[in-house]
Amino acid sequence: MGGRPSSSLDKRQQQHLRGQVDTLLRNFLPCYREQLAASKLPRVREHRGPLTQLGGHPPRWQPIFCVLRGDGRLEWFSHREEYENGGHPLGSTTLTGYTVLTSQREYLHLLDTLCPVSSGEHTQEESDPLLEMPVNFPLFLQHPFRRHLCFSAATGEAQRAWRLALQGGIRLRGTVLQRSQAPAARAFLDAVRLYRQHQGHFGDDDVTLGSDAEVLTGVLMRKLLPALRAQTLPGLRGARRNRAWAWTELLDAVHAAVLAEASAGLRAFQPEKDELLAVLEKTIRPDVDQILRQRERLAGRLRVEVQRPLESCLHGKVDTQLSLVTQKLLSTMEAVLSAVQTLLAQGMDRLSRHLRGSSSGTQLRKEVYSFGEMPWDPELMQTCYREAERSQRRLRQLVVPFGFFGTRSLMFGAQDLAQQLMADAVATFLQLADQCLTTALDCTQAAQQLEKVRGRVLKKFQSDSGSVQRNFTRGWLLSIFLPFVLHQLEGSCTVELLEFEGDVLAVGSPALTVKGIYKDIVQGVLLQMIDGDEKAEAQRGTRPGQPGSGTEVQPLCPLPPPRTFCS
Repeated sequence: MGGRPSSSLDKRQQQHLRGQVDTLLRNFLPCYREQLAASKLPRVREHRGPLTQLGGHPPRWQPIFCVLRGDGRLEWFSHREEYENGGHPLGSTTLTGYTVLTSQREYLHLLDTLCPVSSGEHTQEESDPLLEMPVNFPLFLQHPFRRHLCFSAATGEAQRAWRLALQGGIRLRGTVLQRSQAPAARAFLDAVRLYRQHQGHFGDDDVTLGSDAEVLTGVLMRKLLPALRAQTLPGLRGARRNRAWAWTELLDAVHAAVLAEASAGLRAFQPEKDELLAVLEKTIRPDVDQILRQRERLAGRLRVEVQRPLESCLHGKVDTQLSLVTQKLLSTMEAVLSAVQTLLAQGMDRLSRHLRGSSSGTQLRKEVYSFGEMPWDPELMQTCYREAERSQRRLRQLVVPFGFFGTRSLMFGAQDLAQQLMADAVATFLQLADQCLTTALDCTQAAQQLEKVRGRVLKKFQSDSGSVQRNFTRGWLLSIFLPFVLHQLEGSCTVELLEFEGDVLAVGSPALTVKGIYKDIVQGVLLQMIDGDEKAEAQRGTRPGQPGSGTEVQPLCPLPPPRTFCS
């Protein structure tokens, strides 16, 4: 052990080992690349089963076998055996941007709105397969720029299971950039917002849902849509719903082409991006203190110039609605977190009961596994997710006047936090239980130890919840009001910004821009108003939620491998 080898390897042995390593890497690296991508996404429980699908020309219902992968990708096969034998799917799609509908009447109404009949137009409605064969348990996947997917389940129970699984996959794919901790992801989202502001779009919406290429595709598709509609819809013939289907197929082709080009462009930009980051690291890091001092000096001067119009805008147009929106966000997260805590406590109590009841080792392991899977069980977590969905309509009414149309992103954010907090709490419970339970304890003693662990986990959960609720509210208040304020001030502060352009350029750092400093000033003053409103609500005793400790919730992580607890 630790000694020298008795002899060195000859060339043949070295070559053989090199070949072995090359083979290992050739087989391992694809898995590694896949897991690097998957590590950015919380896990979706794989869901599969038989469905029927409406497809073909003319459309008809045909049996398929559907699989929702753990990364939120949906595939469908001709039959189960094709899937089990590793065959190629008939089709597949990533779920980014889709919406699940389970009402055939609602879906048919949606098709009618895609190709409205103009005044004076008379069309002979042809037979429609959707009308000829009413569907008892439909699953319609609708997308604003892609071909619609129409499935049907055999039972109401199967329909519900698929609906929950698909909604989880849609959320998973949509919030990949929002959940990322990488500075590059934040820079990309900020760049998208800045680009859209240059195009005259200041309000926040759901365009930033998806990967970087999907986001850019969505931005361009929104720009192309009016012209595509004007050029294409008048030329479509046939029944209105058949025209609607033809329209979605055209959009799907355009979307696929744009997505391919956007993906290729971002891949081509990657070397330049890497080089740029390396240069910035070398040039900014040594002078970061000096740059920050210069930035603060410039910000102080600019703050004086824009203070009057900024305060006028905040007090005249934001202050009146800030408390209402703040209360709605706080109450939404309070309801979500309360549901998570209830579900968590029930799961821990269920384990304790099984332990007190002297369950068999097999049964206990099964219960521990089920407990560990709770964050990714769509049926269980639905009680938490539903609380976020309930507030959407009222919240939309409050924020639309400020140009904010991102309530779906907001709802997804609340649901992501619910899953993240549950995963963190479950992992903490299993880790602590594994540390304190030994084979020397009888069932009663073990149950007493679990009760102590339960208390510690709930205390940590409440601490984390207070921080999460506060950060969630502040973050979304900024997303709602900051673009609105910047838009309102666009005309009144233009001269002041131009006067400071030369001073900023004189600093000579790409990290400093006039618009960046200006945005930070507006954001800082807005945050002061948000924090002041939150303190006022707390003093009046109307603020909901648990007090927080400032503990940050860590990203979703795999569960620690239990030892004694699962043995």
